[in-house]
Amino acid sequence: MQRFTEFDFGVPWVMGFFHQDWMYDGPTAADVVAKHLTGASGEVALTVRRDARTLAVNLPSETLEVLWTAGAQYMPGFVRTTGAEWTRTVVGLCDTRLSAHRNVRPLTGVDTEDGWSQRDAVVAEIERAEFLTAEVRDALAECARRCTPDLALRLLLRCVLSAPERALSQDQYDRLEVIGSALHYGEFVVDTVRFLVSDD
Repeated sequence: MQRFTEFDFGVPWVMGFFHQDWMYDGPTAADVVAKHLTGASGEVALTVRRDARTLAVNLPSETLEVLWTAGAQYMPGFVRTTGAEWTRTVVGLCDTRLSAHRNVRPLTGVDTEDGWSQRDAVVAEIERAEFLTAEVRDALAECARRCTPDLALRLLLRCVLSAPERALSQDQYDRLEVIGSALHYGEFVVDTVRFLVSDD
């Protein structure tokens, strides 16, 4: 069995909105998220809300800021808001989207897999990603232990994509694929970092 989508989902999907030209999608970060949620399925909104709630409840604001900044290449700075406030804003935007469509099927089965059996493997891969700063690796490891290993792995993949200097060995990639398979990911979740595998 696989999850409802073959592609990235949840908060890491939201982080991907904040590319170099994100402002063409809306005047504020919240507008951009709302726009994408409007066109998304109910399952997509549910997974974003589930991730954002998990982060907001289990991690301090400073750690959230580290994760959002590392995962979104062009995330607006945390000047007028905090990591906790922004994460709760994302929850609220999901609530608004879901309230407009009341017949959304709740997440069940593999779509609720938290991946606790993979925690040690996920933490090990976080620690091996030495091209990420120690601060980012610590935040990801904290997420794996206090939130869910599933969310931490997807955030790791997003942070890898956003890191300025990054490369993966074939062994690293193969291990990520094994964990992704155990977490019932679709074909294109781990595959997004395949192009970073070095030939050495």
